[in-house]
Amino acid sequence: MPVRIGLLALSAVLIAVLPSAAKDKVESAPAEQFLCEGLFGADTTEARLRAHFGADNVVTGTIYGPEGIEMLGTTIYPDDPARKMEILWADEENLAFPNNIDLSPSHIAPGGVQVGMSIDDVEALNGQSFKLGGFWWDYGGYAWIEAGNLLERDPLCHVSYRFSPADDYPETIDTTSVAGDTTLDSDLPLLDEIGTRVTNVSVGYPWPDHIALPEY
Repeated sequence: MPVRIGLLALSAVLIAVLPSAAKDKVESAPAEQFLCEGLFGADTTEARLRAHFGADNVVTGTIYGPEGIEMLGTTIYPDDPARKMEILWADEENLAFPNNIDLSPSHIAPGGVQVGMSIDDVEALNGQSFKLGGFWWDYGGYAWIEAGNLLERDPLCHVSYRFSPADDYPETIDTTSVAGDTTLDSDLPLLDEIGTRVTNVSVGYPWPDHIALPEY
């Protein structure tokens, strides 16, 4: 049975890596600015999403996260990698008040980051380097921005980024230093050599005051 994942847990447990088809820049859907308001405001519901996107394009069920953990969530356009979004709800009973939204590759997040951007692209948007975790484990590749243009632009709409190396970097490159539970600097030359780019962008919302936090 799906377990409830709250905002507090999302700092460590977010969404699984995107399918390989969505890892590279997707050209089949036009870029669209994502806003944490209106349809994707903090009070939206599954019913509103169904009304907007069509019932056939909005599916609620089990979403699998790191280590195979099961979460109840809603997927928009589940069969279209260019437009696929995954949503976790704070109010699971009523499928209301989003806790976390995985943006589609066609979305431009607040601040300008989009799935498929190189790590240099994100550095340029931020105006300086930043930290990220090592790769090839369930919680690897997540960035934390401590300074710069991307630093917590809106406390009611927290954007997070996950990076991965390209699938086709040369096998002769030694990647031992960037593997596992370690901290990396985004301006590390090796990250460019292995084609590091954004593979996941997600938006987190504050936990609603009227909904009790889940117990673990």
